[in-house]
This record gives sequence, C-alpha cells and structure tokens, in this order.
Amino acid sequence: MKTKATLAALALAVAPSMALAWGGCSTMTPQQTAAACTEGQVWDSETRTCITPLSS
Repeated sequence: MKTKATLAALALAVAPSMALAWGGCSTMTPQQTAAACTEGQVWDSETRTCITPLSS
C-alpha cells in the first residue's frame, strides 16, 4: 500500500510539468510590436503586422 501511495504522489507531482513539456502552451503565439518593425515601416494594429506606409 505504501508503494502505491508513493507512486500516486509522484505521478501527481510530475503531471503539471509534463503537461507543459508536451506543449501545454502551444496555443500561445509570439506578439510582434512596433519596436520589431524595420526602419521605414510602421505597425498596423488591424493586421497586426509591420507595413510600409503609403506616401501621400
């Protein structure tokens, strides 16, 4: 009985870290910001990308 309890406790202790290791955060996407735009480009919040502005 002591062995079963020890194995159960170990499984519960390791489960959260294993879930993260197997891609628990795979739904998260990197966030690009205006600071990442190259020179001459601006941040378009609608498309969430850097764009070259149209000259007027």
